[in-house]
Amino acid sequence: MLKARKVFSNPPRNSGSEPGFEMDTYKPHQEECEGVRVRTRVHKPGSASNLENFVEDDDKRSDLEYELTQEVINLEKLQNIASTGIPDEGSLRATTWKSQISSGKETSSSREHGDGPLRRHDVSDQDHPLSLGEASVWHKYFEYTEIAEQIDRDLQRTHPELMFFSSDSSSSKKNKESMRNILLLFAKLNPTTHYVQGMNEVLAPMYYVFSTDPDAENAENAEADSFACFVRLLSDSVDHFCQQLDNNSSVGIHSTLSRFKEMLKANDEELWQHLELTTEVDPQFYAFRWITLLLTQEFPLNTILRIWDSLLSNPSGIQDMLLCVCCAMLICVKNRLLSGDFAANLYLLLHYPEVDIEHLLQVARDVVPDTSTHRVS
Repeated sequence: MLKARKVFSNPPRNSGSEPGFEMDTYKPHQEECEGVRVRTRVHKPGSASNLENFVEDDDKRSDLEYELTQEVINLEKLQNIASTGIPDEGSLRATTWKSQISSGKETSSSREHGDGPLRRHDVSDQDHPLSLGEASVWHKYFEYTEIAEQIDRDLQRTHPELMFFSSDSSSSKKNKESMRNILLLFAKLNPTTHYVQGMNEVLAPMYYVFSTDPDAENAENAEADSFACFVRLLSDSVDHFCQQLDNNSSVGIHSTLSRFKEMLKANDEELWQHLELTTEVDPQFYAFRWITLLLTQEFPLNTILRIWDSLLSNPSGIQDMLLCVCCAMLICVKNRLLSGDFAANLYLLLHYPEVDIEHLLQVARDVVPDTSTHRVS
């Protein structure tokens, strides 16, 4: 059985917010329909650019609503619109994310468990409560008890700055209970990886978006929808959590990090040389967390949602766009990195500064992703 790795038990979070906006306070009973309002563009009130963005968002909202109401959704058109950012109001983000994720490939977890109802079995000697055998049902029971306890500890540290996740309200407790159910079921259906610390962070944006859907029926089904989408989302990256896939594997995290280094070298060889050769800041020190946790530890939740709009809209898959965004993150702080030594650069990349997210994503779209056929001089 493959050994699952720990990512970070409590990795530092960039708790700052984008300049010029605040996260609204989450209020009891309005949690299901309002939540934290997300703002990705900031302009002075009354400015011409503010009006232009309002018109742009209104047009984008109309386009998304039209595509989502078609009997057969044109995924390419939907992705093109969503990649530029989904307006926050209404059910658009939740519905669009579900449409895009559900079009992904089948995950291995759906093939690892049997079909049909559970059957009562006779208790063998190895299933005695005192049996130490790994095949014992009691061994598995206590194993999952430990996993559940780990999940509970991690959920207590999930977005502590947001009342949606961390308050003592009944709604917040319900949110944590639903996320616990999702993560524990995923662990049981995926015996090769079980639950790994950090999966709670990947689940959080998705569950937040689905459970704050203004449509009451959709919000009521947030737990089931989140589980289905979480399974499909991790099918593209779950191998990064398996330690024994690190070496001599085309799907492990080391292979992905190697690809990331080649991408940086192809797009900005000067920066690659400074990080790789001069200061020796290996991507494993910082990009391991960026990639494995889908950037959920590097930005506040509002920015994460905007980044995920682009990740989930990429026709080539999340991983391709994710690596482009990671590469763009380096390019956007190039001057600071070129003037820094090992300690300064590592600190900068583990505490990524506030940036214009739309500019960052534009840089990511300009990154050459296929390093095998392209070369930037």
